[in-house]
Amino acid sequence: MRVVFLGNAAWSVPSLEALATSSHAVERVLTRVPRPAGRGSRLKPTDVAEAARRLSLPLNEIETVRSGPGLDALAQAEPDVLAVVAYGEILPVRVLDLPKVAPVNVHFSLLPELRGAAPVQRALMEGMAVTGVTTIRMDASMDTGPILLQADEAILPEDDAGSLGARLAAIGGRLLVDTLDRLEAGTLQERPQDDALATYAPKLTADDRVIRWDREPHAIVNQVRALAPEPGAVTTFRGKNLKVFRASVRNLYLPPMWKAPVGTIFSARGDGWGPVPVVFTGGTSVVVLEEVAPEGRRRMSGAEFLRGFPPRDGEVLG
Repeated sequence: MRVVFLGNAAWSVPSLEALATSSHAVERVLTRVPRPAGRGSRLKPTDVAEAARRLSLPLNEIETVRSGPGLDALAQAEPDVLAVVAYGEILPVRVLDLPKVAPVNVHFSLLPELRGAAPVQRALMEGMAVTGVTTIRMDASMDTGPILLQADEAILPEDDAGSLGARLAAIGGRLLVDTLDRLEAGTLQERPQDDALATYAPKLTADDRVIRWDREPHAIVNQVRALAPEPGAVTTFRGKNLKVFRASVRNLYLPPMWKAPVGTIFSARGDGWGPVPVVFTGGTSVVVLEEVAPEGRRRMSGAEFLRGFPPRDGEVLG
């Protein structure tokens, strides 16, 4: 089948690569125009643009596919299938009606769970044990179309958004090709989503990044996992931002009369571990800072941070 591919993110690339080696013809790749990035604010192409060039696929870098050159390029390609993976733009009916067979979206959750922009991060934040990938026939609403295929994937204790997202993206590439193969063969049975079971994964906000040390320790660790490797969960240390990229929970004996404000940071060690920086959250469990980046500094282990920035008595984060 003739396919037009829409995507922007690194997690879009495995699907594009899978299509490029399938029996289907990628007639055109549409992706966002380059944007300023990095310290020099140089224009940077999307990961999809770079992959399309590497794969020698026809490419259009566009502002939008809703109108103008983007819509024209899509229409001129006369696709059987529109394949959309981490594209980030709600598509109107006039775009969804262009492919002859179907507009297909690869979504990184087991729909109807976690509809929305950040399903990988929200799955980690919520401490879920299993997530997955779904292909749907797109409709005019966000992530509500009928389910085509699904594949589940366990969330590992050591996962962060980077590792989990990479695995789901690889699964998504295989699932997309399988979906198109079955659509072409006419063997795919669609099924509607049950809206009563829907949950949501809204786009991350600046507030989502801020660590509140009065929360349950495992919830804090899940927040850290969800925001790593980018943009990172954040707290304040000596008036500057401190990013936390990896953390864990440990039980620590504290004397019965020991009292300190929530968020107090101190050095601790235990049987076979430490010394490491730990943060008091109000109970007998503490959050261990395993990997951090002080403002303006590189990422470093908690032990390195402890050597460079030894906590003062009674020092509080946040």
